[in-house]
Amino acid sequence: MVTITSSSQVVPFTAEIKSPDLNLILQGIEDVQHQDRAPAQPYELTREYKVFRGSDKQSTSDVVAQINFVPPDKKTYKIIQASGQSRGEKMVRELLDRETQSARSGQSSEIILRNYDFVFLRRENLGDVLEYVLAILPKRKDKNLLRGQIWVDAKTFRIRRIEGVPAKSPSFWLKNIHITLQFTQLGGMWVPVTFDAIATVRLLGQYTLAGLTIRSSEALSATPK
Repeated sequence: MVTITSSSQVVPFTAEIKSPDLNLILQGIEDVQHQDRAPAQPYELTREYKVFRGSDKQSTSDVVAQINFVPPDKKTYKIIQASGQSRGEKMVRELLDRETQSARSGQSSEIILRNYDFVFLRRENLGDVLEYVLAILPKRKDKNLLRGQIWVDAKTFRIRRIEGVPAKSPSFWLKNIHITLQFTQLGGMWVPVTFDAIATVRLLGQYTLAGLTIRSSEALSATPK
């Protein structure tokens, strides 16, 4: 708040905060994704999922999956441990199917102008990291595209967080699904370290799924807050 004083009156005003150039942000995001594809190395993740029904505090299913990526676009998974209700494992498989199919689709699922319209929403600070928050609007109905928001590191232009709903329902059984992914650096690559979802399962009600990377072929260089 800045105040201008004269001999007769005091007039307060707030300095206008200009939005950053959206085109420059989008060019940075696209450049980083293009750069990341070039040096990509194979990696293996072990991800643990816990599935909760409604407001339950105790998980109804616990699933551990091993995810393998071979550049440029081959991603596979296998369930190595599962306990509890089989519905939980089925949900995990459907989400992992979506993740592996998205990898195979290449640029057709990337967060770039070819696939999305963008709107600048606000700035946010995560600790000492400045982030730009953008709305993402899919240009077509595709289950590999999300309608929601992204958090972009203002310095590196890497996408640190994605939240949204699929532009097209991934399956008959899952509806109203809201997905949240957080990313970190793994062996020089930027990959999701958490994968959370809240979904309404037809005939069964609402479920919450929390996925966390517990092991990797490379040491994680950072942990999301």
